[in-house]
Amino acid sequence: MFIAEINSTNDYLRQHPEVDYVRTDYQTAGRGQAGNGWESERGQNLLCSVRLKNLNLAAQHQWQINQVVALALHKTVASYLPSAINLTIKWPNDLYYGDRKLAGILIENTLCSSQIADSIVGIGLNLNQTQWHSDAPNPISLTQITGQKYDVQAVLQTFLDELSSVEWGPTLNDLYRARLYRCRGWYWWEEREVSTAPTMNGIRSTQSFEAEVADLTEQGELVLRTRDNELKTYHFKQIKYIL
Repeated sequence: MFIAEINSTNDYLRQHPEVDYVRTDYQTAGRGQAGNGWESERGQNLLCSVRLKNLNLAAQHQWQINQVVALALHKTVASYLPSAINLTIKWPNDLYYGDRKLAGILIENTLCSSQIADSIVGIGLNLNQTQWHSDAPNPISLTQITGQKYDVQAVLQTFLDELSSVEWGPTLNDLYRARLYRCRGWYWWEEREVSTAPTMNGIRSTQSFEAEVADLTEQGELVLRTRDNELKTYHFKQIKYIL
């Protein structure tokens, strides 16, 4: 279904259970993770939500939904690039090209007892936009990468096809981690629960630390290994990358 203007594609699907997916040119109240806004120029990008039905997935395995969707979106975008070497999934489910954000995913699950009955997957993929007016620090679009313009509906169909072809199961974690942003090497991180003083004279805050990705738990927690060989485990929004 296509609706030219809508408040939120996720909200629309929640209010219309008979609809499997909806795409729009413009959202008046588009949302990202944790209530963040999402900037998108009218008609230039892929803004859509898709309903995953009859999942009957145990609630403790909901991380698999994130993995499936992120992998499908990664494969979709990779199909339009001459090389996907710089295309990665930034934990938990943003899509990055180099150090710049190409897409975001918002997943909202419906629980029935201890099972996830269905899930609404919201996608914001920067396709044809070339100018940005918000304070988003690092957006990029597919057309900025390749110099080409893209048919929004065609890209949506590619995503739907890829979404239906991802195999659920024990291999998801390995596939996801292989495409993870900064999955190898040492990088600076910052814990979110504590406030940090501004950087002085080029010296990082004591709340920042250097670590490498050690693992991902079955619940989607990120496990980091510090230079002191200490393992630290974080839920979403408890840790942030220092770009």
